[in-house]
Amino acid sequence: MNRPVKQHLIDPEICIRCHTCEMTCPLEAIEHDDMNVVVDASKCNFCMDCIPVCPTGSIDEWRVVAKPYSLEEQYGWMELPEQEDLEAEGAEDLEAIDEAIAALLTEAHAGAGGKAKAPASASKPTVNMYTVGKPAEARVQGNYRLTAEESDSDVRHIILDLAGTPFPVLEGQSVGVIPPGCDADGNPHLPRLYSVSSPRDGERPNFNNLSLTVKREEGGVCSNYVCDLKPGDSIQLTGPFGATFLLPNDPAAHLLMICTGTGSAPFRAFTMRRQRETPSLDGSLSLFFGARRPQELPYFGPLGKVPDQFLTKHFAFSRQEGEAKHYVQDKMREQSEQVSALLQDPQGYIYICGLKAMEQGVEEALKDIARSAGLYWSDLRDTMREEGRYHVETY
Repeated sequence: MNRPVKQHLIDPEICIRCHTCEMTCPLEAIEHDDMNVVVDASKCNFCMDCIPVCPTGSIDEWRVVAKPYSLEEQYGWMELPEQEDLEAEGAEDLEAIDEAIAALLTEAHAGAGGKAKAPASASKPTVNMYTVGKPAEARVQGNYRLTAEESDSDVRHIILDLAGTPFPVLEGQSVGVIPPGCDADGNPHLPRLYSVSSPRDGERPNFNNLSLTVKREEGGVCSNYVCDLKPGDSIQLTGPFGATFLLPNDPAAHLLMICTGTGSAPFRAFTMRRQRETPSLDGSLSLFFGARRPQELPYFGPLGKVPDQFLTKHFAFSRQEGEAKHYVQDKMREQSEQVSALLQDPQGYIYICGLKAMEQGVEEALKDIARSAGLYWSDLRDTMREEGRYHVETY
């Protein structure tokens, strides 16, 4: 028997095909086809550069194998294979590998990252139904600016009509948009991922449509393409993607939602779903939302119309003239009693979405609030993640 080896793999059920790991890998050991993103065992040296950049934790998968899985095998997977039942030969070597990888993972996961689990009560998602080779086609129903015209931040609400094309998508999932044209090397552009901002029954209830929240980025190939779309234009979609950042169906679940900018997209979907399904619920949703100014905060007007007893809202503005800078972590500390109560609630869920720069500040705030309640945050966070109650998607 060959001596067992450790192999780095990617979970195809959780991966959202954002290709961040592929772009990050210094050895070009990660590649993709229309269906899956895979790791070439002959190139991977466990450098761990891909671990912290993955927004879902799908990259954090390992198997002990007698023979590494080939690229062809990985490309054909819909889910990861179970761990092989191997003989004990080479156990000492494997133990040493395990220890080395564990040390590297500890460093890579020093922040709030890690592999999440879906809430136990969440609906089962459909994933990777449409690919680059076989995309879904939608037509633009509407394109509305969400931020003030005088604002430097151009954020759009895009409504897409899928007509007769089935596209089952849950709150918290993402879709890929394929921009037309090719990159500098002459290759077709890869899809860009956007969180769906409408609930599962559509932007308009019981119509086969969905919405996206897209910020125009200077020089952004896909963001400028999407922000310039006009009603009637055709657009190609891949997905849906994402199997963990999902809304629990349990009405007793209390959600703490923390976001910046377009990271509000999935939380709009969460809130609309709850409003349609259980409109009489009080005190089950809390939102901490950060932006530079009120004029640059997406959905600021519509959020104001959501009753406070249904959705508790805390806005943090970092560039408001005449006021001190406030970030979401500052507002969380101001509301430490509320946050602390949720941390100790077995029905409490935490969702963090937005720019990666927010992650460390939020993590430190949660650590401080937990400590003031006599809790050890890293242990609590790991327990919540294992129970499907802690979710981070930053970019």
